[in-house]
Amino acid sequence: MFSAQYQVHCYEASRALRFSQLRMRMRLSSGHLSKVHSLQSTPARVAGGLYVSRSISNAHIRKQLEASEGGQVVISSRPISSAIEPVAHKPSTKSQYLFPQRGLLAYLPRTWVPYAELIRLDKPTGTYYLFFPCLFSTLLAAPLGIPAATPVQVASTAALFFTGALVMRGAGCAINDLWDRNLDPHVERTRLRPIARKAITPQKAIVFTGFQLLTGLAVLLQFPMQCLYYGVPSLLLVTTYPLAKRVTNYPQFVLGLTFSWGAIMGFPALGIDLLADQSALVAASALYASCVAWTVNYDMIYAHMDIKDDANAGIKSIALRHEHNTKPVLSGLSVVQIGFLAIAGYAAGAGPTFFIGSCGGAAATLATMIWRVRLKEVQSCWWWFKNGCWWTGGAISLGLLGDYLVRRSEERKSSTGAALA
Repeated sequence: MFSAQYQVHCYEASRALRFSQLRMRMRLSSGHLSKVHSLQSTPARVAGGLYVSRSISNAHIRKQLEASEGGQVVISSRPISSAIEPVAHKPSTKSQYLFPQRGLLAYLPRTWVPYAELIRLDKPTGTYYLFFPCLFSTLLAAPLGIPAATPVQVASTAALFFTGALVMRGAGCAINDLWDRNLDPHVERTRLRPIARKAITPQKAIVFTGFQLLTGLAVLLQFPMQCLYYGVPSLLLVTTYPLAKRVTNYPQFVLGLTFSWGAIMGFPALGIDLLADQSALVAASALYASCVAWTVNYDMIYAHMDIKDDANAGIKSIALRHEHNTKPVLSGLSVVQIGFLAIAGYAAGAGPTFFIGSCGGAAATLATMIWRVRLKEVQSCWWWFKNGCWWTGGAISLGLLGDYLVRRSEERKSSTGAALA
């Protein structure tokens, strides 16, 4: 029970707010008593985040209102705590952030989770897409050396490339989120990213990205020195790609230039001098162009997941530019990709295994993806983006691997025959 003195004190503090609401209800009750009566079972909001209980009778309301207009201080016949209730705020329809309950991130300390999310450690598909061009170029360059690279050399080079892809993809994601920190909160898919939800400050993200870039440099230094000269210029593309979304409808092309850089790197990694070997230079250039077309292809499907939010936020993308003729564009990009892939194989002296396995496999998987993907459904776009990586990337890799093994076997037989002669 509240003492009389305490009730007077509380009542004076809230009287202006409460009685402004009471006057409104009195006006409603004049000639509209049935409406007021129907409202008595629900609470009415008043300013300041309070509810006035409508279970109070009309007579009680009039009594308090008349007393207030007469300048009197009236003690409520019921405790103030029962006449004033806290606001029950309407819950947001948007999903709220929850710490991961499964997967790798669920086992990390909670202070580490935002940084793991920043580099998309829980979403490795982007790492695979960055790694595949490196693997393509490694397998395509492997038979060109004299002698051809050994399986151990190919495997160790591919392992280094995967490590570099993991690190540099994380750095690229962090740079992207720093540029987009004012855009991501307006896109449903990205609004809970660590910087967007303020789990990481931009300053901490910059420091963290600096460590990632140093780690990437350390990986790059494990390759022959000429790889350093080819690799460093790619940082310019990594840092400027996010800006492309603000100035062009084709930011996926800039992403393609960035993600496909590994299509060049496999040649110097295995000791092939591109400036001295014309056929290797043509092969690397054609493979790079093929991978750029592939990147635009799959990222156009990915961009369809955000097409509505991108339009509202003013973000440009090829999906918005070609919303009504996406599949013809995807088909054209696939033709370009396979055409340049075939040119790369021809310049590198690849055999039937490559053309059937890599070119034929890429054609079959890309055609299936374009035919089956439902661009209006987010889940369908995500499924094909995630699995198309392995379908197309895997087919090209298997064809290249088969060609490498066949050509190396032929080289060993030739060497054995020459030695016996």
